[in-house]
Amino acid sequence: MSREPLPKAQVLTFGETMGSIRAAGLLRHGGAMSMSLGGAESNVAIGLSRLGHSVRWVGRLGEDEVGKFALRTLSAEGVLTDAVVHDALRPTGLMLLEKRIADVSRAAYYRAGSAGSVLSVEDLGPALDAEPSILHFTGITPALSESAAQATLRAAETARERGITVSFDVNYRAKLWDREYAAEALSVLAGIADIVIASEDEIDLLGSSSARAPEAELVDGLHARGVRDVIIKRGAEGATAYTLDSTCHCDAINVPVVDTVGAGDAFTAGYLSGLLDWETLEERLHRGVTLGAFAVAATGDWENLPARDELSLIRSAGTTIR
Repeated sequence: MSREPLPKAQVLTFGETMGSIRAAGLLRHGGAMSMSLGGAESNVAIGLSRLGHSVRWVGRLGEDEVGKFALRTLSAEGVLTDAVVHDALRPTGLMLLEKRIADVSRAAYYRAGSAGSVLSVEDLGPALDAEPSILHFTGITPALSESAAQATLRAAETARERGITVSFDVNYRAKLWDREYAAEALSVLAGIADIVIASEDEIDLLGSSSARAPEAELVDGLHARGVRDVIIKRGAEGATAYTLDSTCHCDAINVPVVDTVGAGDAFTAGYLSGLLDWETLEERLHRGVTLGAFAVAATGDWENLPARDELSLIRSAGTTIR
Protein backbone atom coordinates (compact mmCIF):
# COMPACT_ATOMS: atom_id res chain seq x y z
CA MET A 1 0.00 0.00 0.00
CA SER A 2 1.48 3.35 -1.04
CA ARG A 3 1.94 6.03 1.58
CA GLU A 4 0.37 9.47 1.27
CA PRO A 5 2.94 12.18 0.52
CA LEU A 6 4.01 14.20 3.53
CA PRO A 7 3.04 17.87 3.72
CA LYS A 8 5.83 20.33 3.01
CA ALA A 9 7.85 21.75 5.88
CA GLN A 10 10.31 24.62 5.66
CA VAL A 11 13.07 22.67 7.38
CA LEU A 12 13.93 18.97 7.57
CA THR A 13 16.39 17.75 10.17
CA PHE A 14 17.29 14.24 11.27
CA GLY A 15 19.42 12.39 13.78
CA GLU A 16 19.19 10.67 17.15
CA THR A 17 17.05 12.06 19.94
CA MET A 18 17.48 10.56 23.39
CA GLY A 19 16.24 10.79 26.90
CA SER A 20 18.51 13.33 28.63
CA ILE A 21 18.82 12.58 32.32
CA ARG A 22 20.38 15.35 34.38
CA ALA A 23 21.90 14.72 37.76
CA ALA A 24 21.67 17.33 40.49
CA GLY A 25 25.26 16.49 41.48
CA LEU A 26 27.88 13.93 40.52
CA LEU A 27 26.46 10.85 38.85
CA ARG A 28 28.55 8.61 41.08
CA HIS A 29 26.84 10.07 44.13
CA GLY A 30 23.35 9.27 42.90
CA GLY A 31 20.54 11.45 44.17
CA ALA A 32 17.86 13.39 42.36
CA MET A 33 17.70 13.27 38.58
CA SER A 34 15.29 14.66 36.01
CA MET A 35 14.59 13.63 32.43
CA SER A 36 14.32 15.90 29.44
CA LEU A 37 14.96 15.49 25.74
CA GLY A 38 18.45 15.58 24.22
CA GLY A 39 19.66 15.67 20.64
CA ALA A 40 21.36 18.40 18.62
CA GLU A 41 18.98 18.16 15.69
CA SER A 42 15.80 18.07 17.76
CA ASN A 43 17.11 21.05 19.74
CA VAL A 44 17.36 22.98 16.47
CA ALA A 45 13.90 21.76 15.44
CA ILE A 46 12.32 23.01 18.67
CA GLY A 47 14.11 26.35 18.39
CA LEU A 48 12.81 26.87 14.86
CA SER A 49 9.30 25.75 15.75
CA ARG A 50 9.10 28.20 18.65
CA LEU A 51 9.94 30.98 16.19
CA GLY A 52 7.00 30.00 14.01
CA HIS A 53 8.70 27.92 11.32
CA SER A 54 7.43 24.57 10.10
CA VAL A 55 10.04 21.92 10.80
CA ARG A 56 10.09 18.15 10.55
CA TRP A 57 12.37 15.91 12.59
CA VAL A 58 13.09 12.38 11.37
CA GLY A 59 14.73 9.64 13.38
CA ARG A 60 14.15 6.22 14.86
CA LEU A 61 12.65 5.80 18.31
CA GLY A 62 12.20 2.63 20.29
CA GLU A 63 8.72 1.49 21.19
CA ASP A 64 9.41 2.19 24.84
CA GLU A 65 8.53 4.82 27.43
CA VAL A 66 11.51 7.03 26.57
CA GLY A 67 10.55 6.92 22.90
CA LYS A 68 6.97 7.85 23.76
CA PHE A 69 8.27 10.71 25.88
CA ALA A 70 10.42 11.98 23.00
CA LEU A 71 7.55 11.83 20.54
CA ARG A 72 5.17 13.55 22.95
CA THR A 73 7.66 16.33 23.71
CA LEU A 74 8.47 17.06 20.06
CA SER A 75 4.81 17.03 19.10
CA ALA A 76 3.94 19.36 21.97
CA GLU A 77 6.60 21.77 20.68
CA GLY A 78 4.98 21.84 17.24
CA VAL A 79 7.67 19.77 15.50
CA LEU A 80 6.32 17.49 12.76
CA THR A 81 6.96 13.84 13.69
CA ASP A 82 4.94 12.20 10.92
CA ALA A 83 8.02 10.54 9.40
CA VAL A 84 9.47 9.14 12.62
CA VAL A 85 10.28 5.43 12.40
CA HIS A 86 9.23 3.28 15.35
CA ASP A 87 11.65 0.43 16.09
CA ALA A 88 10.23 -2.50 18.03
CA LEU A 89 13.60 -4.24 18.32
CA ARG A 90 15.87 -1.54 19.75
CA PRO A 91 15.62 0.89 22.67
CA THR A 92 15.65 4.68 22.58
CA GLY A 93 19.05 5.99 23.60
CA LEU A 94 19.90 7.70 26.86
CA MET A 95 22.34 10.41 27.87
CA LEU A 96 23.29 11.13 31.49
CA LEU A 97 24.55 14.63 32.22
CA GLU A 98 26.38 16.04 35.21
CA LYS A 99 27.32 19.72 35.40
CA ARG A 100 30.76 20.39 36.83
CA ILE A 101 30.83 24.18 36.41
CA ALA A 102 28.56 26.58 34.48
CA ASP A 103 30.21 26.01 31.12
CA VAL A 104 31.42 22.42 31.52
CA SER A 105 29.07 19.42 31.59
CA ARG A 106 30.04 15.78 31.19
CA ALA A 107 27.91 13.28 29.30
CA ALA A 108 27.70 9.51 29.64
CA TYR A 109 26.07 7.94 26.59
CA TYR A 110 23.94 4.81 26.49
CA ARG A 111 23.24 4.73 22.77
CA ALA A 112 25.16 1.74 21.39
CA GLY A 113 22.65 -0.45 19.56
CA SER A 114 19.89 2.09 20.02
CA ALA A 115 17.04 2.62 17.59
CA GLY A 116 18.42 6.01 16.59
CA SER A 117 21.84 4.61 15.75
CA VAL A 118 20.55 2.49 12.86
CA LEU A 119 19.00 5.29 10.83
CA SER A 120 18.90 4.28 7.16
CA VAL A 121 18.67 5.90 3.75
CA GLU A 122 15.11 4.57 3.39
CA ASP A 123 14.04 6.27 6.63
CA LEU A 124 14.68 9.71 5.12
CA GLY A 125 13.15 9.24 1.67
CA PRO A 126 9.55 10.40 2.33
CA ALA A 127 10.67 13.53 4.20
CA LEU A 128 13.10 14.49 1.42
CA ASP A 129 10.36 13.96 -1.15
CA ALA A 130 8.32 16.63 0.65
CA GLU A 131 10.88 19.16 -0.70
CA PRO A 132 11.86 21.22 2.35
CA SER A 133 13.53 24.58 1.81
CA ILE A 134 16.42 23.63 4.13
CA LEU A 135 17.95 20.30 5.10
CA HIS A 136 19.89 20.55 8.36
CA PHE A 137 22.08 17.83 9.84
CA THR A 138 25.09 17.50 12.12
CA GLY A 139 28.31 15.55 12.31
CA ILE A 140 26.93 13.51 15.19
CA THR A 141 24.71 11.29 13.04
CA PRO A 142 27.41 9.83 10.76
CA ALA A 143 29.38 8.86 13.88
CA LEU A 144 26.63 6.53 15.09
CA SER A 145 26.91 3.67 12.59
CA GLU A 146 27.73 2.83 9.00
CA SER A 147 24.06 2.95 8.01
CA ALA A 148 23.63 6.34 9.68
CA ALA A 149 26.72 7.63 7.88
CA GLN A 150 25.39 6.42 4.54
CA ALA A 151 21.98 7.96 5.25
CA THR A 152 23.57 11.31 6.10
CA LEU A 153 25.70 11.38 2.97
CA ARG A 154 22.86 10.35 0.68
CA ALA A 155 20.45 12.85 2.21
CA ALA A 156 22.96 15.67 1.71
CA GLU A 157 23.63 14.63 -1.89
CA THR A 158 19.93 14.29 -2.68
CA ALA A 159 19.14 17.70 -1.20
CA ARG A 160 21.96 19.32 -3.16
CA GLU A 161 20.76 17.68 -6.39
CA ARG A 162 17.22 18.98 -5.79
CA GLY A 163 18.24 22.54 -5.02
CA ILE A 164 17.42 22.30 -1.30
CA THR A 165 19.69 24.47 0.89
CA VAL A 166 22.01 22.17 2.84
CA SER A 167 23.01 23.25 6.36
CA PHE A 168 25.73 21.30 8.19
CA ASP A 169 26.81 21.81 11.80
CA VAL A 170 30.06 19.93 12.44
CA ASN A 171 29.27 19.11 16.10
CA TYR A 172 32.25 16.80 16.56
CA ARG A 173 31.89 14.40 19.49
CA ALA A 174 35.17 12.83 20.62
CA LYS A 175 33.34 10.12 22.58
CA LEU A 176 31.74 8.84 19.38
CA TRP A 177 34.69 8.63 16.97
CA ASP A 178 38.36 9.27 16.48
CA ARG A 179 39.28 12.77 15.31
CA GLU A 180 41.34 11.65 12.31
CA TYR A 181 38.64 9.26 11.08
CA ALA A 182 35.96 11.87 11.71
CA ALA A 183 37.86 14.52 9.75
CA GLU A 184 37.72 12.44 6.58
CA ALA A 185 33.94 11.94 6.76
CA LEU A 186 33.12 15.44 7.96
CA SER A 187 35.19 17.07 5.25
CA VAL A 188 33.23 15.23 2.58
CA LEU A 189 29.92 16.35 4.09
CA ALA A 190 31.12 19.95 4.35
CA GLY A 191 31.88 19.98 0.64
CA ILE A 192 28.24 19.20 -0.15
CA ALA A 193 26.79 21.89 2.13
CA ASP A 194 25.69 25.43 1.34
CA ILE A 195 26.09 26.47 4.99
CA VAL A 196 28.78 25.10 7.29
CA ILE A 197 28.66 25.89 11.01
CA ALA A 198 31.60 25.00 13.25
CA SER A 199 33.17 26.03 16.52
CA GLU A 200 36.73 27.35 16.56
CA ASP A 201 38.12 23.97 17.59
CA GLU A 202 36.23 22.10 14.84
CA ILE A 203 36.96 24.09 11.70
CA ASP A 204 40.35 22.42 11.16
CA LEU A 205 38.54 19.07 10.82
CA LEU A 206 37.29 20.30 7.44
CA GLY A 207 40.71 20.99 5.92
CA SER A 208 42.37 18.96 3.20
CA SER A 209 45.25 17.86 5.43
CA SER A 210 45.73 16.76 9.02
CA ALA A 211 47.94 19.77 9.76
CA ARG A 212 46.27 22.72 11.45
CA ALA A 213 45.86 25.57 8.98
CA PRO A 214 44.95 29.22 9.61
CA GLU A 215 41.23 29.87 9.85
CA ALA A 216 41.23 32.12 6.77
CA GLU A 217 42.85 29.39 4.70
CA LEU A 218 40.30 26.81 5.84
CA VAL A 219 37.42 29.18 5.09
CA ASP A 220 38.80 29.92 1.62
CA GLY A 221 39.08 26.20 1.00
CA LEU A 222 35.42 25.64 1.89
CA HIS A 223 34.32 28.52 -0.34
CA ALA A 224 36.33 27.02 -3.19
CA ARG A 225 34.39 23.77 -2.72
CA GLY A 226 31.05 25.52 -3.08
CA VAL A 227 30.12 26.38 0.51
CA ARG A 228 28.26 29.70 0.54
CA ASP A 229 28.26 30.63 4.25
CA VAL A 230 30.94 29.55 6.73
CA ILE A 231 29.93 30.33 10.30
CA ILE A 232 32.41 30.11 13.18
CA LYS A 233 30.90 29.92 16.66
CA ARG A 234 33.22 31.54 19.22
CA GLY A 235 31.32 30.95 22.46
CA ALA A 236 31.56 33.98 24.73
CA GLU A 237 33.20 35.91 21.88
CA GLY A 238 30.16 35.64 19.61
CA ALA A 239 30.21 34.35 16.04
CA THR A 240 31.73 35.24 12.68
CA ALA A 241 30.25 34.62 9.24
CA TYR A 242 32.27 34.43 6.06
CA THR A 243 30.59 34.62 2.66
CA LEU A 244 32.26 34.91 -0.72
CA ASP A 245 32.08 38.70 -0.65
CA SER A 246 31.82 39.77 3.00
CA THR A 247 32.74 39.03 6.59
CA CYS A 248 30.50 39.83 9.56
CA HIS A 249 31.10 39.40 13.27
CA CYS A 250 28.50 39.57 16.03
CA ASP A 251 29.52 39.73 19.68
CA ALA A 252 27.84 37.44 22.18
CA ILE A 253 25.15 38.99 24.34
CA ASN A 254 26.24 39.41 27.92
CA VAL A 255 23.90 37.43 30.19
CA PRO A 256 24.56 35.45 33.40
CA VAL A 257 25.61 31.96 32.29
CA VAL A 258 23.78 29.12 33.99
CA ASP A 259 24.27 26.21 31.57
CA THR A 260 25.96 26.15 28.14
CA VAL A 261 24.54 22.81 26.97
CA GLY A 262 22.53 23.39 23.79
CA ALA A 263 23.89 26.90 23.15
CA GLY A 264 25.38 25.94 19.80
CA ASP A 265 22.13 24.37 18.65
CA ALA A 266 20.24 27.46 19.75
CA PHE A 267 22.58 29.64 17.68
CA THR A 268 22.02 27.43 14.65
CA ALA A 269 18.23 27.63 15.03
CA GLY A 270 18.47 31.42 15.19
CA TYR A 271 20.71 31.66 12.15
CA LEU A 272 18.48 29.39 10.04
CA SER A 273 15.39 31.28 11.21
CA GLY A 274 16.94 34.50 9.98
CA LEU A 275 17.73 32.85 6.67
CA LEU A 276 14.13 31.72 6.28
CA ASP A 277 13.00 35.27 7.05
CA TRP A 278 15.30 36.69 4.33
CA GLU A 279 17.29 38.65 6.87
CA THR A 280 20.73 40.11 6.16
CA LEU A 281 23.88 38.29 7.24
CA GLU A 282 24.24 40.66 10.18
CA GLU A 283 20.65 40.06 11.24
CA ARG A 284 21.01 36.29 10.96
CA LEU A 285 24.04 36.33 13.22
CA HIS A 286 22.28 38.58 15.69
CA ARG A 287 19.31 36.23 15.90
CA GLY A 288 21.72 33.35 16.39
CA VAL A 289 23.52 34.95 19.33
CA THR A 290 20.17 36.04 20.75
CA LEU A 291 18.96 32.45 20.91
CA GLY A 292 22.33 31.42 22.30
CA ALA A 293 21.91 33.94 25.11
CA PHE A 294 18.49 32.57 25.97
CA ALA A 295 19.91 29.04 26.00
CA VAL A 296 22.78 29.73 28.41
CA ALA A 297 20.63 31.79 30.76
CA ALA A 298 18.81 28.73 32.12
CA THR A 299 19.29 25.01 32.62
CA GLY A 300 18.36 22.70 29.76
CA ASP A 301 19.20 22.03 26.12
CA TRP A 302 16.16 23.85 24.69
CA GLU A 303 13.70 24.63 27.46
CA ASN A 304 14.50 28.37 27.63
CA LEU A 305 14.44 29.04 23.89
CA PRO A 306 12.23 32.01 23.01
CA ALA A 307 9.03 32.42 21.06
CA ARG A 308 9.18 35.02 18.28
CA ASP A 309 7.52 37.73 20.35
CA GLU A 310 10.19 37.26 23.04
CA LEU A 311 13.20 37.99 20.82
CA SER A 312 13.15 41.66 21.79
CA LEU A 313 13.60 40.81 25.47
CA ILE A 314 17.33 40.82 24.80
CA ARG A 315 18.30 44.00 23.01
CA SER A 316 21.97 44.69 23.58
CA ALA A 317 24.54 43.22 21.22
CA GLY A 318 27.66 44.52 19.54
CA THR A 319 27.91 43.88 15.80
CA THR A 320 30.72 44.77 13.47
CA ILE A 321 30.99 44.35 9.71
CA ARG A 322 34.12 44.63 7.72
